[in-house]
Amino acid sequence: MQHPKRTLAKALTWQTSGPLMMAILGYLTTGSIRAAGGLALASFACGTVTYFIHERIWDRIRWGQIIQQDQGS
Repeated sequence: MQHPKRTLAKALTWQTSGPLMMAILGYLTTGSIRAAGGLALASFACGTVTYFIHERIWDRIRWGQIIQQDQGS
């Protein structure tokens, strides 16, 4: 199980590259730097929240996890 702060840190580091790509795509699509920036910020916010929720849900699913048993040092 992960601490929520770890999940948030993972979400933020993953999403760091997203706004740049979204800004480039937004600019190429709209021709407006302002619109591209707005799209990038909205994408960052939505993506971060969605990733955080996604990680927290998957943290509760035991499928595929390897559980190590304490062997007693």
